[in-house]
Amino acid sequence: MDDRVLNPDDAKERIAAWKGRIDQLAADTKTMSDRFQQLQVTRKDRDGLVEVTVDSSGSLLALKLSREIDRSSPDVLAATIMSTIRDAKSDLADRSQEIIAETMGTESPAARAIAERVGQHLRGQPAEQAAPRPRARDDEDDDNNDPNIWR
Repeated sequence: MDDRVLNPDDAKERIAAWKGRIDQLAADTKTMSDRFQQLQVTRKDRDGLVEVTVDSSGSLLALKLSREIDRSSPDVLAATIMSTIRDAKSDLADRSQEIIAETMGTESPAARAIAERVGQHLRGQPAEQAAPRPRARDDEDDDNNDPNIWR
């Protein structure tokens, strides 16, 4: 932006253009949010033992097990369920990235920030990046600051 003083008509034009961009960004953001809310992904494992459905936040909505689970050990079945959920979340992250690109584009800082946060949430942070939870100075009980103390 230059430093010259605008006459009233030029100032009104700039404000109208700025308002138009803000209105469009708001509309695009609402469209993106609406599409996110409707998003669900269903995924089967490669052996057909497990089918999972996750919602837009990555929460498990449905779990279907085939009759073939009788041939699998509990450990294999548990690992298959967890792996299939991770795969569904990864598919969800990919679909979310597509929605962001379709509604907000890929060039805006807001779109890039949203895409990064969605990807981190659904794919999880790599273990080396996950910060350990700090222990409070006056926390002297044996729960190690774990909010799930009733396990």
